[in-house]
Amino acid sequence: MSITALPPTTSPLFERISESKKEEVVRGLSALLGAKYVLHTSYDLMLYEYDASIDRCTPDIVVLPASTEDVAAIVKIAARHNVPVVPRGAGTGLSGGAIPIYGGIVIVFTRMNRILEIDYDNLRAVVQPGLVNLHLSNALNPQGFYYVPDPSSQRSCTIGGNVGENAGGPHTLIYGVTTNHVLGLEIVTPEGEIVQVGGLAQDTPGYDLTGLLTGSEGTLCIVTKIIVRIVHLPEAVKTMVAVFDTMDDASNTVSEIIATGVIPAAIEMMDQMILQAVEADTHAGYPQDAAAVLLMETEGLCEGVTEQVEQIVAICDKHHARAVRIAANESERQLFWAGRKNAFGAVGRISPEFYVQDGVVPRTRLPYVLRRVSEICTSYGLRVGNVFHAGDGNLHPLILFDSHIPGEVERVRKAGHEILAVCAEAGGTITGEHGVGIEKQEEMALIFNEVDLRVMQQVRQAWNPHQLFNPGKLFPMPGRCADVKQL
Repeated sequence: MSITALPPTTSPLFERISESKKEEVVRGLSALLGAKYVLHTSYDLMLYEYDASIDRCTPDIVVLPASTEDVAAIVKIAARHNVPVVPRGAGTGLSGGAIPIYGGIVIVFTRMNRILEIDYDNLRAVVQPGLVNLHLSNALNPQGFYYVPDPSSQRSCTIGGNVGENAGGPHTLIYGVTTNHVLGLEIVTPEGEIVQVGGLAQDTPGYDLTGLLTGSEGTLCIVTKIIVRIVHLPEAVKTMVAVFDTMDDASNTVSEIIATGVIPAAIEMMDQMILQAVEADTHAGYPQDAAAVLLMETEGLCEGVTEQVEQIVAICDKHHARAVRIAANESERQLFWAGRKNAFGAVGRISPEFYVQDGVVPRTRLPYVLRRVSEICTSYGLRVGNVFHAGDGNLHPLILFDSHIPGEVERVRKAGHEILAVCAEAGGTITGEHGVGIEKQEEMALIFNEVDLRVMQQVRQAWNPHQLFNPGKLFPMPGRCADVKQL
């Protein structure tokens, strides 16, 4: 099925701004922020033409605001000159959400990186969008608290970017993704107005605008402040690694653990290719000859954790686990997790580049879908490694490639599309946490019909009528900027 974009009230297409207009906009922004916080030379802009996806496009101007009022003023300048605006966190996104495909102004939140308030009594924190995810938990841990959403890139990704993409992480199996931990937002509208949605209370009357805006990928508003839920550190935590000689045994173990009502905090899976890369990089103690390992964690009261561990070990044994190793201490536990969270980076040891997908499937379909992923990549002459959130069926196949080989990028893209089609056919969806961005626009038709898509586009039209905020994302649009190019 092809997707027909909703006819906009004004054209969604933007010509690259002329040099004379760019000079005028730069003067206005420099007067507002100071010249050193307005980047516009080719050399300075190179850093902001890509994220962690495989597309690139150069912005015309990059700005680094220090306050919500700065952001509102930037938006008003952009609107006056009909220049698109793209918000950007740390650039760790994997779907091209921060790629400025029509140029324009990229707003980078590096300077807006503070924790504004922590309310331990009411389990709330208020942060700016440029705060690095892990820095919040680091601030909370000494008092016995933490912030749950923990993407693998949490040492560098920002909470604002997490809100934009509705990021997840290993511990979303039991606690949910970012939207389950965001209570309110301060936002700037395309008109440059500052608006509060949600709040410190558990729930507010009216439409759930906080839920709508979380995961909207910068197409509806620009987030400038976030109210998040914090939780107590658990009394006890146990982390274990189960080793399997077949992927099917590992997958079936995941299904049975969940089916029995035992819901660990996390269940992660890595296959042999990933294990070998991780072990060479991190030396976490993973067996390199295993077909797959499950990294599992339970937490809660001491008695309950002990009982869960016994149940999980029994299920692993039932499904022919070669061994189940329980972390002996906190250092070993952290080493296990370092191996998992460094997995994407470790792949650089075995391939110059990789393309990661983000489909979700029912847990019971994991064996079938993993076999199909392997078959698809083999058919294109590509290698693939799997590291993913097995507990909620969120797959991350890493397709290895070298863009210097003619035609390889195109084969990678085709393989990625077929993998997402298999996920959709298996009753799943096309993204669990990376977002749609520019990577999965066409694949939206795999899970939504034309009416669904039209209604979503109407929501965007209501919030962002001139499509100045992050244009060309989520839904297919004609006239993609010719500057978008493959790595």
